[in-house]
Amino acid sequence: MSISLHIPFSNAYAALPDRFYARVLPTPVKNPALIRFNSALAQELGIELNADSACSTDNNSDNQLAQIFSGNEIPDNAAPLAMAYSGHQFGQLNPQLGDGRAILLGDLLDIQGQRRDIQLKGSGRTPFSRSGDGRSPLGPVLREYILCEAMHALGVPTTRALAAVSSGEWVIRDGREPGAVFTRVAASHIRVGTFQYFALRRDGEAVKQLADHVMARHYPHINSNDDDAYRHLFEAICRKQAELIAQWMQIGFIHGVMNTDNMTVSGEAIDYGPCAFMDAYHPETVFSSIDRNGRYAYQNQPAIGQWNLARLAETLLPLFNDDEKIAVEKATAILQDFALWQQQAWLEHMREKLGFSALKNSDQALIENLLALLAEGRIDYTLFFRRLSDCSQPDNERQALLELLNLPECRSSATLLQNINNWLDDWQQQLIQRGDSDSAGQRMLNKNPAFIPRNHRVAEAIAAAEEGDFSVFEQLLQVLAEPYSSKAEYADYEQPPKPDEKVLRTFCGT
Repeated sequence: MSISLHIPFSNAYAALPDRFYARVLPTPVKNPALIRFNSALAQELGIELNADSACSTDNNSDNQLAQIFSGNEIPDNAAPLAMAYSGHQFGQLNPQLGDGRAILLGDLLDIQGQRRDIQLKGSGRTPFSRSGDGRSPLGPVLREYILCEAMHALGVPTTRALAAVSSGEWVIRDGREPGAVFTRVAASHIRVGTFQYFALRRDGEAVKQLADHVMARHYPHINSNDDDAYRHLFEAICRKQAELIAQWMQIGFIHGVMNTDNMTVSGEAIDYGPCAFMDAYHPETVFSSIDRNGRYAYQNQPAIGQWNLARLAETLLPLFNDDEKIAVEKATAILQDFALWQQQAWLEHMREKLGFSALKNSDQALIENLLALLAEGRIDYTLFFRRLSDCSQPDNERQALLELLNLPECRSSATLLQNINNWLDDWQQQLIQRGDSDSAGQRMLNKNPAFIPRNHRVAEAIAAAEEGDFSVFEQLLQVLAEPYSSKAEYADYEQPPKPDEKVLRTFCGT
């Protein structure tokens, strides 16, 4: 059976001047095979498939999808290109990065009228590859597929996974690894580093063109004729990032590589390389193998977000005001507000996790006291909040919650047990005083996930796939698709790793 596939590309980014990108075609792979195609997302994008083949598992249909999403066949109306950008990587400026192993096939308007990018990752060398091969191993492709779809299900703004295709070729990293190509969907792939690229080249015209494109694409509510339009744009980007970082921190996520080339101006999480979810809570947690000094540790993420946005502000200063002093004052005021916005957004999310219907001034101390106890005991973050949902009333049984102090990684003591019980007493009294006691439990179950992509489960899925078994990958995706719904048959997926299952380091795969 053959399929007809139509992607309604309109390619707004490709309409920008040539210096914004390099025109380049994907490098064909030898023997592509479809691993997974996200048909639900394809429908959102307005991608049209033959009615029979859309739900078919026919090998010929899969083969055709593999040809398209490996880059072997270029869809009609695509405009393949590699985007130019710079970036601060671990604080060190690299003036030219760009898409070294990714090619933007094009962008389109989805069925909601929102513009979305479709990009291939691992699709071969580009003019920005430097000494790289432009390819991706299978592991990072599956990792990104799992993580971005899990984040979407958890309610975090994120890039999405449209397809994963094995290449039938080997990729050389530490040794030989099977290769793959990932198809990523984003509101856009424009980064802080994209603005830096042109500012470093003193190309003020390009900075303005890029800002106008971002304003029209992501922030159409801003009046482009307003004298302060670019300041409003910067403020809108900062507000989006403040909310994004708050959202991912409240579920225990650590991005791992928050370089300026990995921060989008659309407010989506992007580039799931050495990222991870915490098991045991500690604010200094780091997983990334390349973050040797803890720059991107869990607790540092808000400050790093602010630092990255300061680099964006530097590129936009000439658009804020002709007087540099006035421009700096405007940028500084917004950056100072960013810290307040981020903290307020985080408190609102944590308030929901605790079942309160409204935030009170005293809640910050209550939250911080709880987190200090979790850190002291190295208590599992996700399980604690999930089980806390069942303890919102004084007569609720606490045993399941307190059993977390018996987990192998937990540093339990009689004093810690007493302090947690005291905290629970105070919290339950707060719920009663506010009239939230009866409604808190369900509200908390809707906010505190049962399932996250725990590192050992992701590693397990990748290891099986590298041996040719994709059933573990598929099962994990099924579990993570409904993270707030406990199911008895998936109970094992709620559990933290056993001592011999722990993943202590994560890698980016480049």
